[in-house]
Amino acid sequence: MESTRRETLGMAAGLAAAGLIAQSGAALAAPKLGSSSKTLYWVATVTPCDKNGKFDPGAMAAVMQWHKAAGADGVVVLGTSGEFPSFSVAERRVITESVLKNRNGLNVIVGPGTSNIIETVELASHAEKNGADGLLVIPPFYFNQPPLEGLTDYYKRLFDAVGIPINLYHIPGTSEVSITIDLVKNLSGYEHLAGIKDSSGSVEGYAAFVAAAPALNMRCGTNNNLEVALENGMGTILADGNQFSAKCANIFKAYRAGGDWKAEIVKLRAAQRMIRDANMGANTYASMKYILGLEMGGPEMYARTPYPQLSDAQKVSLKAALAKVKEMG
Repeated sequence: MESTRRETLGMAAGLAAAGLIAQSGAALAAPKLGSSSKTLYWVATVTPCDKNGKFDPGAMAAVMQWHKAAGADGVVVLGTSGEFPSFSVAERRVITESVLKNRNGLNVIVGPGTSNIIETVELASHAEKNGADGLLVIPPFYFNQPPLEGLTDYYKRLFDAVGIPINLYHIPGTSEVSITIDLVKNLSGYEHLAGIKDSSGSVEGYAAFVAAAPALNMRCGTNNNLEVALENGMGTILADGNQFSAKCANIFKAYRAGGDWKAEIVKLRAAQRMIRDANMGANTYASMKYILGLEMGGPEMYARTPYPQLSDAQKVSLKAALAKVKEMG
């Protein structure tokens, strides 16, 4: 980990020389982060549906209670794990309202992103009016890496329309559009630029984001970057929290208490591997919902089309793996 620390410092020096970090050490002026601390754990929550594919508000309320009891600091609703493109604009408003009515003291970040700025602004404004703490905004997906000028314009229109903290969502393997340091630089004049979520899984790329804008909350979205995030005082938004919310929360509890948080990361990764090895080709979102339902003691939650439901054999395998995870402690 010492080598990672040296690499990050080296990147910071290079970026400073390139003018991406102010030589004074402050790249941005007092950003509005949307939370009292950066080093928090948010769950990238699923969106529960019944067997007919209809959003289940009762299950959503139960999910919120579960994560609060598990020790989560917040949730991100209608992100990738929330299958956001599968829901209409009208449905997304209902889902957002349901989460915010049942927040139980959790910090709530809403994903309003679409492929067009009109609907993105509409959903972002709706989240703001209903009390969201912040936004996580994917770039206009489907388009194959729009130029920096176009992406800057897209986000500036959003920043001009709402005042709550905005996080940029870097998940190029899914969106086909990258968040770049140059884009962050172009948006640095907005005090409600809160940070990013980096779900690329790239160790080098994430370290570069952390080094480029240390005043922001550069949240890691994959557990392989947790060490870099915590060593630099950053937060995380984890899909792993759907199956293992308490294990994710324990990492941050240990970190705050000055305990062995790295040992807690090892436990999370071991549990994740056991479930992954047992999924028998199951859809990721259907698997997460099924395991969360088992952990909560019901209700059963289903994936939204076009994703397939679990087979009986997949359910048996996942249930057996979860029992082994529980034996691990």
